[in-house]
Amino acid sequence: MTETLMRTYKPQPLSFDKGEGIWLWDDQGNKYLDAVSGIAVCGLGHAHPAVAEALCEQGRTLIHTSNLYQVTQQQQLADRLCAISGMDRVFFSNSGAEANEAAIKLARLYGHNKGIDTPEIIVMEGSFHGRTMATLSATGSRKVQAGFEPLVKGFVRAPFNDLEAIRAIGQNSRNVVAVLVEPVQGEGGIQIPATDYLNGIRELCNEHGWLMMLDEIQTGMCRSGHWFAFQHNNIQPDVMTLAKSLGNGVPIGACLGKGVAADILQPGTHGSTFGGNPLVSRVARTVIDTLEHNQSASHAADMGKRILTGLQQALQDIDGVTDIRGMGLLLGIELEQPCAELVDRARDRGLLINVTAERVIRLLPPLIITEQDADQIVAIVCELVREFLSH
Repeated sequence: MTETLMRTYKPQPLSFDKGEGIWLWDDQGNKYLDAVSGIAVCGLGHAHPAVAEALCEQGRTLIHTSNLYQVTQQQQLADRLCAISGMDRVFFSNSGAEANEAAIKLARLYGHNKGIDTPEIIVMEGSFHGRTMATLSATGSRKVQAGFEPLVKGFVRAPFNDLEAIRAIGQNSRNVVAVLVEPVQGEGGIQIPATDYLNGIRELCNEHGWLMMLDEIQTGMCRSGHWFAFQHNNIQPDVMTLAKSLGNGVPIGACLGKGVAADILQPGTHGSTFGGNPLVSRVARTVIDTLEHNQSASHAADMGKRILTGLQQALQDIDGVTDIRGMGLLLGIELEQPCAELVDRARDRGLLINVTAERVIRLLPPLIITEQDADQIVAIVCELVREFLSH
């Protein structure tokens, strides 16, 4: 490993040369089934022909002009996103953290416009919203925050999946302006709330005049079994953030607003040099068109159910397995003990997985997986879990 890289990562001893669909090949020619998708990024898998064509064609035409000028591809992407989400306007950035920064700034400006000098945003314990100063301050993890104090102020914490805690905060603070929440906590271990949780937050936001802000960076773009996870609840957020699989590997983020939230940011209040440039906008629009053509939301729901059922049937009576949960192709197997070593063991058997929250095997396979792929993931993971817990 070169010493010229800052040591912000501790990568596995593995380097990939190429990918195709759900498969990756390392520089030694070994083949791996990818159940991580670049951390929920490559929903269409690797080297998808439509994405590659969009990249090449747009790259030969126009890559960047900046937002000093109108960008046709950006407007077309915004139109598509608003059509499938029910939102009104979009701000484009380069990452999920930047999309969440935009949402946080939007909420603060919303509060100041209402005469609130020290606006506060309710965030959840166990959440993850990014690693910039504001987003790591919003994140509910001391591990992410440690060493970067003083943190950005203005965040009030509530336990995830606890409506009464949010209600109590609202009764005791007049400075709250918004609630920022993940529909499913991804880095927190695929934590899925009660079915009425988001509906309850929507009602509380309506009651208090707060903005309901959903971080759909990991759940969005068909992974949950709908275009967006909030659509399971038949509600509409005021603000939604996207990134990850929106570009299928090309860096792009988006902060979407509806109603009053759509017009809070005005010229001079926020910006991005690269955000929404012709290249990334063209690719993201191609991703949306392909997901729609493939009926990826319903396919993710079907394949997620197949994997979840397979895991439950094989592991439900195994001592040491505390929970198996999932929504679409967001799946987690929680064990009684830390299990990070399973990442290496799975890799040795040609499967790429991830362990988060120390004890949760997180599965985020591409949305293009077949029944055979799904069954192979189940077989390998179940074998690994049984072996691990038997020692």
